[in-house]
Amino acid sequence: MHNSMRTATCSCRKVKLVCVGEPRRVYACACAECQRCTGSAFSYRVIYPKAAIASQKGEVKSWRRIGPSGGWMEQHFCPVCGSIVFMTAEVLKDAISLSAGCLEDPDFPPPQMLHWPERRHRWLCMEGIAGADRQLA
Repeated sequence: MHNSMRTATCSCRKVKLVCVGEPRRVYACACAECQRCTGSAFSYRVIYPKAAIASQKGEVKSWRRIGPSGGWMEQHFCPVCGSIVFMTAEVLKDAISLSAGCLEDPDFPPPQMLHWPERRHRWLCMEGIAGADRQLA
């Protein structure tokens, strides 16, 4: 494993997570719930093992919902600025999903796959991304 460290912060910098090593996966999700919670056409997230979280500072508020596959998902956000910093989910037993934009790294890798591509906005074309190779007609 690579010894890199990455820091995820909310907009107001009150919440901070330090991750050690490389992520398991980088993905985007175009489900309607992710579109609503991000206010965008998709979410851009990165999965890290929980053991890779070296430190967490700041209070977070949480909101649990049922995802499109039927399992629970819990958004963890800053109570001051509202940034969703990370997510836990029933299917991610030993991992968390960070909002990739909170890492503030313009060289961070692109998503490797798109979840729920059939729900994406018709204009969205993510070439080379599994499940999103072409624009929907």
